[in-house]
Amino acid sequence: MNKAEKSDQFDLEALRKQVSDINRRGEDADEKVRPEPINTYARQIAEQFSAGNRSPAIIIGQFRLFEFVSQFLIGLLVYLLWPGSGAETLSARATAAAAIAALLVFGLQTADTYSIPALRTRMRLLPRVFGVWTLVLMIGTAASVLFGNVGWPQVQAYIAWFIAGAIFLLAARFLIAYGIRNWSRNGVMERRAVIVGGGEPAKELIRVLEQQADNDIRICGIFDDRGEKRSPIMVAGYPKLGTVAELVEFVRITRIDMLIISLPLSAEARILQLLKKLWVLPVDIRLAAHANRLRFRPRAYSRIGSVPMLDIFNKPIRDWDSVAKRCFDIFFALLALAFLWPIMLATAIAIKLTSKGPVFFRQKRHGFNNEIINIFKFRSMYADKGDPTGRAAVTKGDPRVTPVGRFIRKSSIDELPQLFNVLTGDLSLVGPRPHAVLAQAKDRPFGEVVEGYFARHRVKPGVTGWAQINGWRGEVDHDDKIKFRTAYDLYYIENWSLWFDLKILLLTPFRLFNTENAY
Repeated sequence: MNKAEKSDQFDLEALRKQVSDINRRGEDADEKVRPEPINTYARQIAEQFSAGNRSPAIIIGQFRLFEFVSQFLIGLLVYLLWPGSGAETLSARATAAAAIAALLVFGLQTADTYSIPALRTRMRLLPRVFGVWTLVLMIGTAASVLFGNVGWPQVQAYIAWFIAGAIFLLAARFLIAYGIRNWSRNGVMERRAVIVGGGEPAKELIRVLEQQADNDIRICGIFDDRGEKRSPIMVAGYPKLGTVAELVEFVRITRIDMLIISLPLSAEARILQLLKKLWVLPVDIRLAAHANRLRFRPRAYSRIGSVPMLDIFNKPIRDWDSVAKRCFDIFFALLALAFLWPIMLATAIAIKLTSKGPVFFRQKRHGFNNEIINIFKFRSMYADKGDPTGRAAVTKGDPRVTPVGRFIRKSSIDELPQLFNVLTGDLSLVGPRPHAVLAQAKDRPFGEVVEGYFARHRVKPGVTGWAQINGWRGEVDHDDKIKFRTAYDLYYIENWSLWFDLKILLLTPFRLFNTENAY
């Protein structure tokens, strides 16, 4: 890499770092960005993309697993049903079938037959697929010869498996190609993108994308702060739907996967200004680099077809990470309910016997991507003094809290019904704690106190979180409390892993003994 290339790469990293520093500090932004209501036409477009879509990465992973399981079962059946195919035990046959099926999947992955463009084609890559399958069976046969388990019945079994497996591969590849083409036409499997910035750069980008043979990008519209002279209302047949502030609201009510900034790298100040506004959204943010003369190392780019993109921010906890986190949530939520149901039952009885009103309290809070969700808690206040809005936070010695409520709030037992919110998918076990929609620090909403506060909502909120086990829980009576809480939440999002979740989960019962800020 030459000197200029090193300098360009440093500038890109410096841009990311500058935005990240602003994220953590919650200050020094040029302007406070407030989402604006979108216009009627933009809302109509948003409604078209309100339904979810299928992630290509998930589809590829599912198909890879499907081919492994299918070839394993085919091989095992051949071993079991073919007369005289061997005297090995069932476990030995299953091990051999699994090894060959795994080798096949590995070979197909190495041969680049598990990408969406490869799966979309019916015939072009079939010779490569059959070549891999032939090579794998030859390796399996050679291994059998090495271990001395080959006779004519075994050879017949391998031939039968080769034929049955080849037929399966042919049928599976034709079916997945049909499915991908159908899903692409129906909008079920696509990456939905919004272009930020209009004019000629956006027009050129759209033309290049449309020329891609295997393009899976659906452009949903264009947003730009500039007037019509510099940014026309129609660009290459796509409408300009509003300003960048309106884009924030647009993304919150749609299922958008990607924001593509169509500005030259030389406009670094303008790009930074946009990123200050857009980083709060749970989407990939890419900078189109097709028209830039600067060239970075290949690893700096991702590509849409042949169109190079610079990855500025990635959507957190995506694709298989989100599947793993969901499995983690369900397993540990069910485990917690199995152990804690006596405590929950005793709490419900105590609430019912000591004060009038329902056992549970329901409150609207901000969920993933600012969606409004209803969370459940054990009722800790007198029924006629509760505050469903959350505007008036509970303070020390608050007369609205019942004697039982004071205990369950200090011990966080009142939060246990949120395990059911985890099972329904509204909450995760670990994540930024969801705040009431009208929650305030003194007399100001949290979003006005902390720049980028809503970036906490890029992931699903949790029953417990990194901020809570570090002592940032309870009443927010000072601006610094919500600033530090937000900073810890952003650290969690940027450093998420299943091990991090497990650490927070295991520390939670011990850190709850610190009840200094819980009342």
